[in-house]
Amino acid sequence: ICKIQAVSGELTLVTAAGISLLVIFLVLMCVFLLPRFKRIQKLVDRVNLIAQENLSGIRVIRAFNAEDYQEKKFDSANDSLTKIQVFTSRLTALMNPFLTIIMNGISLGIYWLGASLINRQITDYPTLVSFSTLSSMIVMSFMMLMFMFIMIPRAQICANRVNEVLACEPEIRDPETEEVPNEVGTVEFDHVFFRYGGGSEDVVSDISFRVEKGQTLAIIGATGSGKSTIIRLLARFYDPTSGAVKIDGVDVRKLKNATIRKKLSLVPQKGILFSGSVESNIKFADPSLTHEDVVAAAKTAMADEFIEKMEGGYSARIARGGSNVSGGQRQRLCIARAIAPRPEICTFDDSFSALDFKTDLQVRKNLKESLSDTTKIIVA
Repeated sequence: ICKIQAVSGELTLVTAAGISLLVIFLVLMCVFLLPRFKRIQKLVDRVNLIAQENLSGIRVIRAFNAEDYQEKKFDSANDSLTKIQVFTSRLTALMNPFLTIIMNGISLGIYWLGASLINRQITDYPTLVSFSTLSSMIVMSFMMLMFMFIMIPRAQICANRVNEVLACEPEIRDPETEEVPNEVGTVEFDHVFFRYGGGSEDVVSDISFRVEKGQTLAIIGATGSGKSTIIRLLARFYDPTSGAVKIDGVDVRKLKNATIRKKLSLVPQKGILFSGSVESNIKFADPSLTHEDVVAAAKTAMADEFIEKMEGGYSARIARGGSNVSGGQRQRLCIARAIAPRPEICTFDDSFSALDFKTDLQVRKNLKESLSDTTKIIVA
C-alpha cells in the first residue's frame, strides 16, 4: 500500500475507493448471513430429529395411520430450512459477480485516470502498468480476506456446537484412591434418596435393604415407582442425593466405574444388540470367553434353540440394534450376554417381559441353577 501511494496519490484513491466498497460489502454480508447460519444449524437439527423419529417409529406411524401428519410435520421443518438456505445461497452467489465488478472497475479506473496523468506527463506507461499490478495484488488479498471473514464465522458456529459437548463435565467421576472391598457379592442400600436433575420430588425415598452373596431380590412396584432407578443407582449411572449405595461393603462412590462394571452385569429394560455375530454379542462383556462359555450362557438363557436354527449358528449376523431377531430372541441374547462372564452381581430390569410363560419359567430355573453363587436383582 505504501509502495503504490509513493507512485501516485490519485491512483491510490481509486484503489482505496474499491477496497472501501469491498469492506462495506463484507460488513453487509456478515450482518445478513451470520444470524441465518446459526438458524440453519438449528433447523438442520430439527429436520434430522423428525427424520429419525419417522424411521424409528415407522410401525407406530403406520399403525395409527399418521403418515400424512408426519409428512406435514417434516415438510414444515424442511420448507423452513429450504427457504433460509435459498436466501443465504442467493446472497453468497452475489459475491463472485460483485467482486469481479469491483476488481475490473478498479482496473478501469486506474487506466482511465492513468491515461489522463500520462497526457499531463505526470507519469508514464511502465509506471501505470506497475501500479495496476500492485493494486491487483492488494485487491486480491482483500478478496481472500473477505472469503475468510465469511467462512470463519460459519465454521465458528459449528465449532461452538462441538465445544459445547466437549466442555460438558462428567457428573460421575472415579475416586482418586479406590477402597478395597472386604466382602464379595453383597449389595446394600443405606437410607438412599434420589431425585433426577430438575425434579421436584424424590424418585427413590429412604430405601434400605441388603442382599447377601447368592441371594435373589425381587423388586416389584407400580409404573414410575423407581424400580429401574434403583438398578441405575447400583450401576452408578447416577449418584444418590443422600444415603449410600454399597457393593461388596464399599460405597460405589469410592470404587472406580471399571471396577463396578466388572462386578455387575445389567440386562436393560430395552434389549440392545450390536452389529456383528451372535457370538460377538454374547462375548461383548469379555472377549476372552471361549466358545464353550458362549454356548453355556446361551443354553442358560434358552437362546441356543433359535441360534442353532439361524444360518451360521453362533456366527450368524446380527443387524444393528438386533432388528433381524424378534423381541423375545433379543431379550434372551441380552440375558446370555449378561451372564456369560459370570459376574458377582446380575441385575435384570424387567428383562423377561417379551418371553412366554414357559420360557420365562425355564430361564429363571436355569439362572437359579447355573448362577447359584451370583447375587441376582430382578425388577418386575
